[in-house]
Amino acid sequence: MGGLSLGHWLIVLLVVVLIFGTKKLANMGSDLGKAVKGFKDGVKGEDEKPAADPSQLADKTTINVEAREKNRS
Repeated sequence: MGGLSLGHWLIVLLVVVLIFGTKKLANMGSDLGKAVKGFKDGVKGEDEKPAADPSQLADKTTINVEAREKNRS
């Protein structure tokens, strides 16, 4: 009585897709996967991680800038 059948889950899935759209759901799934992977890597610790390729460390959308202090006289 309290459980949902396969038909109920399909209706819920259809409503979610109609509300958010497939592209946004794909982006959310990708972000969730990256977060889970990052969490697992963090739990493993630094000593157990293999050396990573430097090109994989930097996100392609990140801009690396250097902040400098202004001298106020």
